[in-house]
Amino acid sequence: MKQLSKTQTAVFVIGGLLMVIGAAMGLLRMEAAVWTFAPGAVMYAAMQMLQRYDGPNVVIRRLRRIMVLSDVLLLVCAALMYLARYKPEWMSQIDYVQYIGNNWVVVLLIAAVMQLYTVHRINQELEKDAR
Repeated sequence: MKQLSKTQTAVFVIGGLLMVIGAAMGLLRMEAAVWTFAPGAVMYAAMQMLQRYDGPNVVIRRLRRIMVLSDVLLLVCAALMYLARYKPEWMSQIDYVQYIGNNWVVVLLIAAVMQLYTVHRINQELEKDAR
């Protein structure tokens, strides 16, 4: 795996912290939640996409694709969080509750589980390759 520079690592950590703070603020229905979560998701996903794997291990390549999918889900979560906070005028109340509502929480949960799984498995595979 390509290692991030110190600056990129700092951006990665700050993005993760902003996402955690933004998600907590979103659960508490605070106004600035989306404005905290969205930049964090962009920073986190961008830095994670910079970590490339060019080795021959097919399992790690598959896990990286899953990780990129979870990064996209984090960005979708930010968009859903925005729509949950600011209802589009053209959307009826029934459609809004059915399709948007608080579905950002479900997307965030799916992305977080995918992130945990892939990070754990990639570490295992890298250790196995090192032996």
